[in-house]
Amino acid sequence: MQAVVWHGIGDIRQEKVPEPKIRDDTDAIVRMTASAICGTDLHFVRGTMPGMKEGTILGHEAVGVVEETGKNVRNLEPGDRVVIPSTIACDACFQCRMGLYDQCDVANPNGPLYGSTFYGGTQTMGAIDGLQAEYARIPFANMGPVKLPEEVSDDQAIMCSDIFPTGYFGADLANIEPGNSVAVFGCGPVGLFCIVSAGLFDAGQIIAVDKVESRLAAARKLGAATINFEEEHPIEVIRELTRGYGVDRVIEAVGVDAVAPTIGPAAEDEESAARHREQVRMVAASDASEPGERWAPGDAPGQGIEWSVAAVRKSGTVSSIAVYPPTADLLPFGQAWNKNLSINLGNTHHRRYLPRLIGLTRAGAVDPASVLSQRLPFDDVMSAYESFNQREEGWVKVELALGNGSR
Repeated sequence: MQAVVWHGIGDIRQEKVPEPKIRDDTDAIVRMTASAICGTDLHFVRGTMPGMKEGTILGHEAVGVVEETGKNVRNLEPGDRVVIPSTIACDACFQCRMGLYDQCDVANPNGPLYGSTFYGGTQTMGAIDGLQAEYARIPFANMGPVKLPEEVSDDQAIMCSDIFPTGYFGADLANIEPGNSVAVFGCGPVGLFCIVSAGLFDAGQIIAVDKVESRLAAARKLGAATINFEEEHPIEVIRELTRGYGVDRVIEAVGVDAVAPTIGPAAEDEESAARHREQVRMVAASDASEPGERWAPGDAPGQGIEWSVAAVRKSGTVSSIAVYPPTADLLPFGQAWNKNLSINLGNTHHRRYLPRLIGLTRAGAVDPASVLSQRLPFDDVMSAYESFNQREEGWVKVELALGNGSR
């Protein structure tokens, strides 16, 4: 079968690999009808999330059809159409029974002291082969995949595999109350779903910050006020829009590959620029590309969380659902402490939110496919990676169609 395989930093290939087999009684084999490219995949390729194992199949978002099940997968049968959550959980340990599926004590082969078990991730995440492939083995399939109603298309469901639950988790962690003002840093696909989700939590004013105009336009379509951080200083504008207080809640959806402004008032801070250069040395692999080269890391790893702490009012809440490696030490702790902030962060408990979000989609309350910007055949995956990596205008979220799916 064809799959996208990680061979090293800056080296991924679409190539032929063996088809997966059932290994455990709770496994299933799923034939993919849709997969997707995520910004997290780019962290692995750029070297800002270390510890990848050569030969690992990338990808953690998929919709497909069940082909085969182990004997203890008693809730699925061949022919069922399912969406697969990005993280893997057993549903039996303490963490799972609390709904904290991302911290499952059983799924990670490294043992209970390790956290997320993630398709297509690093060795600390289990190095489980991912979902950018024609077929995939799904561990703990008795728990993970969620059956899809006919009314929900592949285009909608693929958004629910990772990015919609992640955006919803960000809003949930932010403790949004009706009427709260909310700033969302980053208008990539997760940031756009943070905006959608903040609305579902009855937020009042929603302010979105990015520099890519197509992403800001998408945020405005969702009802957010927007700030281009290469035209205005985002902290100054947020304070102006909130009578000097700052917003009640911030959701940070940028992460370790943040890029600094190159023009405008926010680009004039030399102290921040020097700090960010040191941060890149902290988080990026020693053999990562240099700035300006292909697959280069972002040049301002701490910018998202720094601006988040600055933008929120005293006694407010910062929620961060962006991706950071274990080597990152970027939080401006002193500023947060002196403002009495609540800070909630981490990876998403995808399976916790999937049934609710599929239900909202089926009812027509939301249309996750509205965030989808490209739908390409799987054979175009490498060129899609190139365009997505370069943050090209208009490239927000890419679906990879593998055929026989429901539009």
